[in-house]
Amino acid sequence: MKPKIGIVGAGRMGANMARHLKDEGYQISAIYDVYQQVAEEVAQELGAQCASNLPTVTASSDVVITVVTDDAAMRDIFKTQGDTLLADAEGVTFINCATLSPEVHQDAAQAAQAVGAKSLEAAMASSITQARNGTLYLMIGGEKAVFEEHKELLECLSTALRYVGPTGSAAKVKALVNMVMNINTAALAEGLGLGEALGLDLELLREVFAQTGANSRVLETDAEDMQIRDHECYFSAAHAAKDSGIANELAKSTGIAVPLSEATEAQYKKMIDLGLGDLDKSGIAELTFKGRGV
Repeated sequence: MKPKIGIVGAGRMGANMARHLKDEGYQISAIYDVYQQVAEEVAQELGAQCASNLPTVTASSDVVITVVTDDAAMRDIFKTQGDTLLADAEGVTFINCATLSPEVHQDAAQAAQAVGAKSLEAAMASSITQARNGTLYLMIGGEKAVFEEHKELLECLSTALRYVGPTGSAAKVKALVNMVMNINTAALAEGLGLGEALGLDLELLREVFAQTGANSRVLETDAEDMQIRDHECYFSAAHAAKDSGIANELAKSTGIAVPLSEATEAQYKKMIDLGLGDLDKSGIAELTFKGRGV
């Protein structure tokens, strides 16, 4: 029998994961979000209970998938008292999908274990479309036995599933993935912005980039958007700043210098300061193209 699934965090990623699981025959038992109206809308769509508190999600679910904003939000849902997922959580498995620091994933796992629950971290190197289609790239950290127990569910969400080690390992790998992606995005915005300022044909320039050492995944996903200023959000500048910051803190803890990543974080923080944090990460081009309104 398929487990009943609770969802904490009904934003674009969490809601679309829930929609896909519903399509695949899983019962979505409860939806919770700090924005109650968001939770109500998704719950009504999926025929799920709209939970007004976290213990309700735990009580109605075999597996709870969490997709929260940041470390503080994660600590809040796994606090030891009050409105917490840990209330009567024995036997429940938590699958925590947000990009957070390794430490907060480890703390959540220890807190879950203390009350007889299980947990996995499931770092997602994908975006909204992949969440809806069940084609996420998932990197899993936690106990190998818990991973094997829930492999069928994880495979339903993904087409690329990697077990990477103990809790905290997936967060480290994801931090490095996003660090490099964000650097590439910032570099591409500078290259295209300078190319336009030099009077070059940007479509030609993009083709040359694609055929040379300037090629990258973000060239495929973001270059045209940078050129035409289409910054519909799939991965926000604010999240880019947060994730680069996680990587940079890891670098500091190991004594490794990452000046490019630090500069990239500064660029994304500048976007936030300018009120552009809700734009897609491609919106960093607004800082690099001459004559744009920043």
